[in-house]
Parts: sequence; C-alpha cells; structure tokens
Amino acid sequence: MFYSARNIHYGRLDYEKLLRAVVMERKLTRAIAYLVETPDIDQSGFKSFIGSIGWEVKSKALKVRPDGSTKGDWDMGIAIDAISIAPKVDTIVLVSGDGDFVDLINHLKAIGVRVEVHSFKESTAEELINAATAHYPIERRMLLDR
Repeated sequence: MFYSARNIHYGRLDYEKLLRAVVMERKLTRAIAYLVETPDIDQSGFKSFIGSIGWEVKSKALKVRPDGSTKGDWDMGIAIDAISIAPKVDTIVLVSGDGDFVDLINHLKAIGVRVEVHSFKESTAEELINAATAHYPIERRMLLDR
C-alpha cells in the first residue's frame, strides 16, 4: 500500500486512520502489517510505530536471486493467516488491491466469512472488487499531510 499511496496520491498512508476506518464499531481481533525488508532501508522506526498503534508486524527479508532479480511478497503468508483465523471471526479485512487474492476471498466466503477489501481504487484489480463481500476505496483523507 505504500507504493500505491506514494505513486497515485503522492502521500503516505496514515495507519492510525486506516485502522480506525477498517474497524469501525467492531471488535478488533488482529491487525497484521506485512513488511518486506530491504538491506538499504531501516524500517525499525516504522515497525515500532505501527506496533505501538495496534498493528502486529510480520517482516521478512527481500530475497535476491542468483540472477540479481528480487522477490519479496507475503501472498502465501497472508493467505495462511486468513485461513487460520477464519474460524474465529465473522469478517476478514484485506487491505490490498492485488487480484491474486481472489481465490482466497472465494474460499473465505465459501466457509461463511465476510471479506471486505480496502484499497486504492485506481490500483485495485476489478476481479478483487467483484469477489469481495464489500469494497471500500481508501480516500485522500487516509493520507498523511506531506
């Protein structure tokens, strides 16, 4: 979401506002932020901050392949966490625009879990919006002032 916020809206996501908007009047079970760490960027301050406002932080190192290309995504980890927590909740909120999560959403809905997607509409796969129980666009008010 950092990438979309910076490139589409020229700002940074306000994680406190986002968490409040997503939770609404409901009881929060878990809020998990998935980070990919690169050796050239120190994210310790960011990790500490979002941890202090209620996010559980999961991170892993960016993998560099022998050919120099890189890989660093959390799709499988997010799917495993969502499927693991599904029996304990009635709603799972996914903050992503990635169409790769359509199968996960369909599975969660098939077992009776409501799936809400919060994302920047401009960078969200249409099939993800269609698969979700509900889609909530992340608006400009969710960005920090520059």
